[in-house]
Amino acid sequence: MSSGPGESQILQLPQFKLQRGVTLPEATLVYATHGELNQSRSNAILYPTSYGAQHQDVNWLIGPGKILDTTRYFVIQVNMFGNGLSSSPSTLYEPFMGTLVPVFTHVDNVAAQYTLVVEHLGIENLALIYGWSMGGQQALHWAALHPDRIERVAGICTSARTSPHNRVFLEGLRSALTTDATWTGDRFNGRPERGLRAFARVYASWALSQTFYRDEVWRTVGYSSLEDFLLRDWEAGFLRRDPANLLSMIETWIQSDISDNTVYGGDLQQALRRIIARTLLMPGRSDLYFTEDDCRLESQHITNCRVEPLISAWGHRAGNPLKSPADAAFILNAVHELLQE
Repeated sequence: MSSGPGESQILQLPQFKLQRGVTLPEATLVYATHGELNQSRSNAILYPTSYGAQHQDVNWLIGPGKILDTTRYFVIQVNMFGNGLSSSPSTLYEPFMGTLVPVFTHVDNVAAQYTLVVEHLGIENLALIYGWSMGGQQALHWAALHPDRIERVAGICTSARTSPHNRVFLEGLRSALTTDATWTGDRFNGRPERGLRAFARVYASWALSQTFYRDEVWRTVGYSSLEDFLLRDWEAGFLRRDPANLLSMIETWIQSDISDNTVYGGDLQQALRRIIARTLLMPGRSDLYFTEDDCRLESQHITNCRVEPLISAWGHRAGNPLKSPADAAFILNAVHELLQE
């Protein structure tokens, strides 16, 4: 099987029942594939998207000789619910509006992705699930819910359960966005530009480390001042997004917990112990919300797990190092080593 580089494809999922009880008459899953699926269908890598990202935003690490090497692997990028491509508040229709916008969980993401991978593409086992941030949360959900179908997991700056402190960060983001005058209490009645700009600046303070700002690392990647960095990197990035989708993905993130399902009934340690895939966790040592301490506490319960911290001033963004070649090289070496095991 082959495809063009990152061309969008659509899978429709009729009568798709969400974990929180709502059934969508039809859910949409948008994905893209790269490379060639081998004859035995044994070289597939699943790469779910992260918060605020669509697949074309994060495909820089896919290609010959890259972190996800298409000379050897067939890479499936899949857009999580809420990101504006797959089913999201911005693509839904009445009655799923306002207070009736459904909650998407990673259980829903995994259920849709399972249909895509196993039933639609005919791939029984995945060589690797690779994910950064919320993408890593989806990878760990897969490994706990379908342990026999996953050979390897690479979770970069992520968690199996959203920590209390991480939740406080997310509540701050949500508050920044919904204090805009266009927020009615259950929806936006206009474009919340002031809210989006505030949201972006709050996010910028958390996603990069104190060292990053103290040493003015933003100068090394083409910005002339801190204000230039905040405007052209952070504000410009989030002004492209639909605010209702941003709120939806925050709720998915808050509710992320690999044990919050009928299989594990909230027992996180049991869910972690059920992961049998060879697992690589790469926390960012300067990540302010997916912390190394939280990662190591979870890793203790995964049988075949290696923790390799990213030592970088780039904070959480060290896990998606488009502009940090040293971090990219470190991740590449660790992932290629995992794929050789």
